[in-house]
Formats: sequence, structure tokens, C-alpha cells
Amino acid sequence: MDLTEIWSTVFSFQDYAEILPLVSNSLIAGALLGLVGGMIGIFVMLRDMAFAVHGIAELSFAGAAFALLIGANVVVGSLVGSVLASLVLGLMGAAAKDRNSIIGVLMPFGLGLGILFLALYQGRSANKFGLLTGQIVAVDTVQLGLLAVCSLIVMVALLAMWRPLTFISVDPAVAAARGVPAGRLSVAFMVVLGLAVALSIQVVGALLVLALLITPAAAAIRVTSNPVLTVSLSVAFAMTSVVGGILLALAGSLPISPYVTTISFLIYVVCRLIAWRRDRVRHSEKMAAVAA
Repeated sequence: MDLTEIWSTVFSFQDYAEILPLVSNSLIAGALLGLVGGMIGIFVMLRDMAFAVHGIAELSFAGAAFALLIGANVVVGSLVGSVLASLVLGLMGAAAKDRNSIIGVLMPFGLGLGILFLALYQGRSANKFGLLTGQIVAVDTVQLGLLAVCSLIVMVALLAMWRPLTFISVDPAVAAARGVPAGRLSVAFMVVLGLAVALSIQVVGALLVLALLITPAAAAIRVTSNPVLTVSLSVAFAMTSVVGGILLALAGSLPISPYVTTISFLIYVVCRLIAWRRDRVRHSEKMAAVAA
């Protein structure tokens, strides 16, 4: 395959205007998932739980693969797998060390189960591939309704525990001394995180879920320390990555995940450069003030 063929595979806008109106459900779903990912990603970064996201994704993948095998709803199977993994981590892994060891056990177990179920599945290979790389371009009205309800649950739950969760994430010792129920909040957050992971897998698949739940928040934290602006930028970055990825995926014949992850990564790189430039300017100003 030469460069021209590669380019036409990645970007081919033939019949783009006719295809675009057919994916309105996908664009709405992508915007919802970007909103969820951007909001919850801030707490994932604050609580240093990127590894937990990956571990939950593997069990979510196993649940989705089992649902595919038995002919059940794949989204529901993914949700069940995520919630079970979240409960295990929330109840057994209170300390970071315990949590990481449990994740290290759950990840290969979930991935092995998922591979087993996919090996037993005799249907279309595209369905198998979609669990790993995402398949949001084919969202019907029923799936959109389920995604919307689950997204609403995640957002309402996050808003309800936003202040105390921020407290225990930033200063857990002081929060515990003031009587904040850190244990119950942590378990509740893990369940909400499990729901968000299951939803995100519908976009980028089980292998690349970090691009939606981690990278936008990490980029936002690099450019500002203002809490409101950090959340706003994280949501904007996540929505741009998902919706932009869907629009670009329509122009090619590749899965959606490479487009989403590439946009997300480029946003992060730009934010890193902005932060680097800002730090250099501040350092130069400080040195000039000292010299004066």
C-alpha cells in the first residue's frame, strides 16, 4: 500500500454530505460522552486513578463480550462488568497500594475472559473488533436513549457529591478529621466511574478508553489551576475529541478510535507547550525582578 492509498483510507470525503445527516444520533451520543468524560476525568486525575480506569475497562470489555456471545445488549453487558469491577475496587482497594494490586489481578482476568467470549462468538468479526476499538458511528435510537439515561445518572451523581468528593480528593486527612464519609464517597465514586468507563468504551473501545477519561483532564490541568475553568476546558477538550473523531471517521474507512485518540493527544501536546511557554516567561520575569 502506497502513501496515496493510505491517505485515501484515512481521509476520503466522498459522499460526505450524504452520510453526515445519517449520524446525528452518533454526534449527540459523542457530545454526551465527551461531557461525562470531561467531568469525571478531573476526579480521576485528582485521585490518581488512571490505572483503575484501565482495570475497569478490561472487566467492562469482558461483560460486553459475554453479552455479545449470548445475544444480549452489549451496552448493558459492558455496564454490568464495569459496575462489578468498580465495586470490587471500591470495597477492597481503599488504599492506593491495595487498589493497584487488585487492579493488577483483575486486568488480565478480565482481558482473558473477554478474549475467551470473543473466540466463542461465531457472528460478524466487525462486532468483535468494535468492542476493542469503538463503534459509535452506528448508534440507533434505542442505544442513544440508554446512553443518555446513563450519562444523566453519572452527571447528577457527580454534581451531588462534587464538593465533598473534591475535599477528600485534595486533602483526605483533613476531610476525614472533619467527618466527611470518605469510604462511602469513594465507593460511590467508583461506581460512577464504572458507568463512565462503560459508556466511554462505546466510543474508543476497551483498549483506548484512557484517551477519553484521562487525556482531556490532564490537558486542562496543564493550562490552568482555576477549578471551574479546569472542568470547562476538560469537557471542551473531551467533546472536541469525540465529535471531531466521529466527523473524521465518516471520511475514512478506519475505526473511530484512532481519530479520537489523535485529536485528544494533539490537544494535550498543545497544552503542554502552552504550559512550558508560560513557565519560561514566569521564570524570566522572576530572574529579571531578582536582578533588578
